[in-house]
Amino acid sequence: MKRIFRVLAILILTQVSPYRATVEAQNNRGKTIVESKQQEQKDRPRQPEGTRSVIASSLPHILLILADDLAWSDLGCYGHPWHDTPNLDGLASSGMQFTNAYSPAPICSASRASLLTGKTTARLGFEFVTKNEAGFQSIDQATPLRAPAYQLNLELRHDTIAEHLNPLGYRSEFAGKWHLNAHHGGYLGWSPTHGPQQQGFRQAIEDFGSHPYSWKKQKPPTLQKEGSFAEDSLIKKISHALANRRHDEPNFYMASLYHVHTPVKTTCDWLIDKYQERIPAETPARERRVRYAAFVETLDHHVGQLLQSIRTGKNSTHRETLVIFTSDNGGHPEYTANAPFRGSKWNLYEGGIRVPLLASWPGTISANSTTHRPVVGYDILPTLIDLCSLATDETESTENLDGVSFADTLLSIDRNDLQKSQPATQESTRDIFWHFPYYHPETGYAAAIEEIGIDDFKVSKTHPHSAIRRGDYKLIWFPETDSTELYDVKKDPAESKNLNTTFPQKTDSLKQSLLDYLHRVNARFPLKSR
Repeated sequence: MKRIFRVLAILILTQVSPYRATVEAQNNRGKTIVESKQQEQKDRPRQPEGTRSVIASSLPHILLILADDLAWSDLGCYGHPWHDTPNLDGLASSGMQFTNAYSPAPICSASRASLLTGKTTARLGFEFVTKNEAGFQSIDQATPLRAPAYQLNLELRHDTIAEHLNPLGYRSEFAGKWHLNAHHGGYLGWSPTHGPQQQGFRQAIEDFGSHPYSWKKQKPPTLQKEGSFAEDSLIKKISHALANRRHDEPNFYMASLYHVHTPVKTTCDWLIDKYQERIPAETPARERRVRYAAFVETLDHHVGQLLQSIRTGKNSTHRETLVIFTSDNGGHPEYTANAPFRGSKWNLYEGGIRVPLLASWPGTISANSTTHRPVVGYDILPTLIDLCSLATDETESTENLDGVSFADTLLSIDRNDLQKSQPATQESTRDIFWHFPYYHPETGYAAAIEEIGIDDFKVSKTHPHSAIRRGDYKLIWFPETDSTELYDVKKDPAESKNLNTTFPQKTDSLKQSLLDYLHRVNARFPLKSR
């Protein structure tokens, strides 16, 4: 998709730095880009109505469900010993389950920005979470490096999935957690200049639903009856929209759910009782994990409601809908077990970035299929473009994207059969990149444990680091000490045996490839502390 030259010229002439800009300056620039994007859409060559309707009728509806902080190991279909997740397990059995899927970042905002744009966090310059105002990290312990300034908003010059699909005839809608702009009017509030509707989504629903974010100071009434759940206004609104989609207008719906993000609280006392009986007495962090299990089952219930709405609505679109489910990052270290992986949310060990990924499209994706192909969240955008190119003569450029389409895997066909705008990439040589130039936690860093382990149920210190995976090998680079760790994540998913001295040439090659990429995309690096 061509760039907006007039806006870029304005940015260059005014020499505005997106990393040091105030919220007001970013909002003003955002208004200019929104106007240019709207004009660009109007100026696009459009096909005759008859042709467009034929193309639209062959395009799938797309439902992208994004969970918050759900670990790879949290679902029954991924082997969890006590979580009941029948709806997600059913989604897995109706389509394809990915065992080597990754989030683009170990933290919320950065991961969402990358997934939506098909670009790495390094290329975006968006590697952390949004804040109320511009500035730098304030850590309660001296650190050798200072992380880059906060990025407040996903810059509008980066096109989202919606903006790539809309020209093909899609109606794009969004609901739930955005978290890609400076908090506006309260925590997670949408900006009027950098919200979903400024990024290609025609309709957008801002609603906490039944998540504890909506409780404020008063907990709702508890539920004792088995099988009962609190009514969720967000899920109800999404379900209504999905049940009333038109067959002749392809729809892209992104349902961005708040579960299972903290605070981990529930009104379902019957679920607490259920998991109190089920979870072994000797289980570490047992009380927290009882509540978390109830939270996971609530998420599964919500997903079931969404899936039911496309199966039984008056305009049932079940067989015409591609459903993709994934999570924005790994599980919270205090609430879930990320084993067999080391680490958790907030770091680049496998526990922080390996996530569930399920895809279902009845009659198109083989049921009960599994793939071990490594993929990452920023692959979703080029994958959807490829799938749409099979149904139409329209193509969208993926020239400036980092993602690699896995449409061939979903369809079980040869890559050469796809009408791709990207050259084919061998899975064994494809590089996946991560970049996290920040410290974490910002509050309580001094008290956090130093070692990042497996299922220690404690918050650990995260130092700035970046990573690359190629084939079965993953290298992590730490700029504080210019040190590396190399792991064979297929043989050693716990990342317990550092192979950097065993395979020095591989270590050097991967490190050089990682640094070359980071410099090529003008990645932001932490600098020496003053």
